[in-house]
Amino acid sequence: MNILIYNEFVHESQPGPAQDMYPRGIHMAISEGVSKIDPEALSFTYATLENHRDVITRDVLKQTHVLIWWGHMRHHLVDDEVVRMICEEVGAGMGLIVLHSGHESKVFRALMGTRCGVEWYEKGDPGRIWILDQTHPIVKGVENPIEIEAEETYAEPFTVPVPDELIGITWWKGGEIFRGMSVYHRGLGKIFYFHPGHETLPSYYNPAVIRVIDNAIHYVAPVQRVDEVTSHHIEPHEK
Repeated sequence: MNILIYNEFVHESQPGPAQDMYPRGIHMAISEGVSKIDPEALSFTYATLENHRDVITRDVLKQTHVLIWWGHMRHHLVDDEVVRMICEEVGAGMGLIVLHSGHESKVFRALMGTRCGVEWYEKGDPGRIWILDQTHPIVKGVENPIEIEAEETYAEPFTVPVPDELIGITWWKGGEIFRGMSVYHRGLGKIFYFHPGHETLPSYYNPAVIRVIDNAIHYVAPVQRVDEVTSHHIEPHEK
């Protein structure tokens, strides 16, 4: 399977807490973690904000089974044509995994049709992701609940459409809850939103988080992929 990871790669490219936590970038932490589970099944390509126009082309997207998207403070700088192509390919069957602050990305907002806002605060509190559907393939091999050591708190209301598949709800030490583990269907494509992943906190070193991402890659991967669907005139089948 061909996996394309987009990581904004602004925070970790500069000296500071994010670079200390993910010295090779969030994209590498994710791919290295997942590769330990699937050492031969997945092939990774990487795009960043700096080079995304050159990397995320129509030809590359056609060959991509699953796109993983992590963004934070530079959503507005992502090229609109790239967003349009991604949305089209999701509709045609490409899988999409949106992580953490990617909920406010142009891609996720376009596919949801809403602002996708959350209530939030950043204290590095622990949390528990309570799995609601323990039979779901995305949580195969994952203990319930998923213990999060420290994370940015996202809380309801989360202004997204009602999920097609609500897999888990996060409870935070401060008492908040959040629908941060959901699947949406758009056309032939599946979209998985998963909230862990603040750039200065160790969620992408958490084995359960990585296991969920690996499971999600396989779940949202295309069952069917179409090149183009257009309207055209036909003759009646029955005369």
